[in-house]
Amino acid sequence: MLLVFIIAAALWGAGWAFGTSRRARLNTLGVLFGVVLMIQLVLPDGHPLREATGQSPALWLILAGFAGLIILYRQGLAVLRSRAAANEIPAGNAGLSRPGAFSEAELDRYARHIVLREIGGPGQKSLKTARVLVIGAGGLGAPALQYLAAAGVGTIGVIDHDTVENANLQRQVIHRDADIGVPKVFSAKAAMEAQNPSVIVRPYNRRLTEEIASDLFDDYDLILDGTDNFETRYLANRVAVAQGKPLISGALAQWEGQLSVFDPAHGGPCYQCIFPEAPAEGLAPSCAEAGVVGPLPGVVGSMMAVEAIKLLTGAGTVLRGEMLIYDALYGESRKITLKQRADCPICGASRAERHAS
Repeated sequence: MLLVFIIAAALWGAGWAFGTSRRARLNTLGVLFGVVLMIQLVLPDGHPLREATGQSPALWLILAGFAGLIILYRQGLAVLRSRAAANEIPAGNAGLSRPGAFSEAELDRYARHIVLREIGGPGQKSLKTARVLVIGAGGLGAPALQYLAAAGVGTIGVIDHDTVENANLQRQVIHRDADIGVPKVFSAKAAMEAQNPSVIVRPYNRRLTEEIASDLFDDYDLILDGTDNFETRYLANRVAVAQGKPLISGALAQWEGQLSVFDPAHGGPCYQCIFPEAPAEGLAPSCAEAGVVGPLPGVVGSMMAVEAIKLLTGAGTVLRGEMLIYDALYGESRKITLKQRADCPICGASRAERHAS
């Protein structure tokens, strides 16, 4: 087989030196492969030519199979790109732009999404035109922000009033040592834009409050809550329910994480259905007080990003009316069913208003 590879390399090099096209050089290698395969199939065992070219046709047939798979994959990508390009801006209108249009670089970047049957080109366009707000650029927000940006979500807002501290870097991997002292939203914005220059990142260096929440949420399609205090969680839930927008919420404690999609507008419960009141002080210690294993926020935050992508593209089944609980210490996960409370003061009131109208 080594002799065949040497001949192939020599033919390729000679073609390149003489300026032969890539297609012509590939055709030459195809002819060489055909000749070698004929030698293996026609000549008897022990023949010198057969010994010199690999002794068995099986190896060459395996190589041919791999080559065929690569060619089919590349052709499939070409077809998908041509379909997406058909929806691009027509020739002569290069100065115009249209939401959902992809550049060649973007088509290549999102190719692994586009070949997924559940996402495809339409799903990737939905991501590009989507607007997602992430509350918190800490443990849960960091991985969620990174993966939403990498996935091509067109506009990502991030609100947080904290600055990067040395103690954050054990788990908040969107920030670097050089970012210590920098507001988290600006550190996150720099990392996201470095990862994907095609996305728009809107940083809000402030705390989420009652005065700004409604106007802020109004600019987005979907809310991710990665905060670590109940006051903000209940506020985010109230505003999301009032505007009929899904709220993806995650939480952490030492070795355990949980997440759910709270979406009363589509039949699920809201956050306050499940947690009617904040726990008494000391019953739910923060990560600073109780500790948290470093990779756990990455696992749960990435799951939140997955739920966001599913919601935005219509892929699969989201965790609406379910809570996923992950125990990292014992490598176990389980799901529990969540139900609306008829007496919920948040989504119960909105249901009553919808029924009355």
